[in-house]
Amino acid sequence: MVNKNDLNEQELLAKYDREAAYRTNLKKWAWVITIIAISLTFFQLYTALKGSYVSMIQGAIHLGAGLSLIFLLYPVKRSLIKNPGIAWYDVLFAFLSLGCNFYIIYNYEWLTTRALTTGFSTLDVIVASLTIALLLEATRRAVGLPIVIIALLAIAYGLWGKYIPVFGHRGFSWEGLVRRLVYSDNAIFGIPIQISSTFIYLFLFFGVMLTKTGIGQFFNDLAFGATGRFTGGTAKAAVSASALQGMVTGSSVANTVGSGSFTIPMMKRAGFKPEFAAASEASASTGGQIMPPIMGAAAFIMAEYTGIPYSQIIIIAIVPAILYFSGVFMGVHFEAKKSGILGLPKSELPSFKSLAKRADLLLPLFTIVGMLFYGYTPTYAALWGILVSFLVSLTRKDTRMSIRDVFQALEQGARVALPVIAACASAGIIVGIVVFTGLGGKIAGGILDLAGGSFFLLLFFTMFACILLGMGLPTTANYVVTASMAAPALLEFGVPVIAAHMFVFYFGIVADITPPVCLAAYAGAGIARANPMKSGINALKLAIAAFIIPYVFVYNPVLVLEDATFSTFTPVLLTALIGMTAISAAMMNYFVYKPLFVERIMLLVSGVLLIYPNNLVFSFIGLVLLVSIGTIQHFRKKSHLNQKANA
Repeated sequence: MVNKNDLNEQELLAKYDREAAYRTNLKKWAWVITIIAISLTFFQLYTALKGSYVSMIQGAIHLGAGLSLIFLLYPVKRSLIKNPGIAWYDVLFAFLSLGCNFYIIYNYEWLTTRALTTGFSTLDVIVASLTIALLLEATRRAVGLPIVIIALLAIAYGLWGKYIPVFGHRGFSWEGLVRRLVYSDNAIFGIPIQISSTFIYLFLFFGVMLTKTGIGQFFNDLAFGATGRFTGGTAKAAVSASALQGMVTGSSVANTVGSGSFTIPMMKRAGFKPEFAAASEASASTGGQIMPPIMGAAAFIMAEYTGIPYSQIIIIAIVPAILYFSGVFMGVHFEAKKSGILGLPKSELPSFKSLAKRADLLLPLFTIVGMLFYGYTPTYAALWGILVSFLVSLTRKDTRMSIRDVFQALEQGARVALPVIAACASAGIIVGIVVFTGLGGKIAGGILDLAGGSFFLLLFFTMFACILLGMGLPTTANYVVTASMAAPALLEFGVPVIAAHMFVFYFGIVADITPPVCLAAYAGAGIARANPMKSGINALKLAIAAFIIPYVFVYNPVLVLEDATFSTFTPVLLTALIGMTAISAAMMNYFVYKPLFVERIMLLVSGVLLIYPNNLVFSFIGLVLLVSIGTIQHFRKKSHLNQKANA
């Protein structure tokens, strides 16, 4: 149970997650929002079943409904969230959003064929301009200002590029630019919104169904049943639960608040410091975006950009995810050992028998994974996952959905998709400018020049850019931008496509736990009543694996299954796992016993040597060093215990 003094979950989300800062007192407009939202979900389900329309029409319906809902739900300022009703200008913006996208649908043939030769009318240009303005304002409200600033800078670059040295281009007129951005399938209606209007929406709705049916709670019970009895059991259960929840949510802050409202108070009661409890939940929840099979929304776009089927991407992502959560898990273990925090008593944990009786609740997840592995499309797999989750919920009273629950789920499916819709469309503006002006190749060349031929510096600069962008952009938009501008530089160095894209994907995600802008850690700190910055630093220490693993699989792509065989893959995985253990011990300042300063440095060196790719000699030296430190600490611990016993 969450303490009465803990902040309301929705208030926390609204405070730390721009995507959750929506109106709650809708008055007479509530039914309008419900109708539009349910209609959008039905449209997505219908097109998933019967087949999508052409990209611009599918995207225009998706975007038009999404923007109208954003204006009705998200006020112009956060401070107006609790105000009753909806301002008249927001209603106007909502109807203009529907109108502009209806114009695109109605005039699709003209805009994409004849207008290209005969010229666009003044009305065409006005509608396109208004569409861009409405999109950017909706994105500011639902996602935040940073992505809007980047999109505006991209537009300015498209208009006045001829005045910019080095990265300049011939420049576009306003008419030429807006028609490319709106009336083509290479920008606003490009790949990001195409994926959002098909795969992403359905998987987000699948996550809503799991929550509504209570199947998501089963993940928490499963985690506590499996790990709760061990040393530091509450924190280990929190890590495991967040990994399971992250499979289907793909949102760092939402997962932190959703799971953390239950796990963080438990960790505090067990004896963990508030800052560490917040950090444990934040680091584990952030890792949910790299946890197969669902991962974050950006993973679907990665499949399109790389040409690698999504069913293969989730297999490739398994090893990096294991390494990440192993690092967090070991960090929690060492902190618990250092603090003397034991597991929970058996009476407070769900029994194996009770969990086994509810094992059928895992069927929706198995359905999606199985269908993806058997070659079905993500759209079809998501549809079946949604259906199975509904059918499974009917088998018991505590999970059964009423008619009201079903309609609430249909509405919530649209609500959770709104920030993704806005982010994908705005990211499309940026990508469109990058493509139209050739900026991507110029930036890739600039990064290569800046690195001066050093592969490590190239990786470092790319990492820095991804984290910096990730502090202001949601993961999906961050990945779209960095995949267009930074990943090509890695490809120039001969990095395999999947390794390059996973590299930028990872570092865009860890921005959520990288101080000073570590929103997931701030959200956890809000629940724990902890110092936000200390929580962020602790999360960074726990998730140190996330800053190392991408370098490992770029230097040694066998970890992302590139040309992997059993003999090449196994030793690399084992040494990486042992190395992560050593580095976690160094970060948490505990191994077998609390280390001396020199031992802590040696643990760090040992971990780096074990992880260092393609060098079994280094790995052997690292292993010997680790065993030596462990042996020394074992005897020192034994000596201290004997001295206490004899005192």
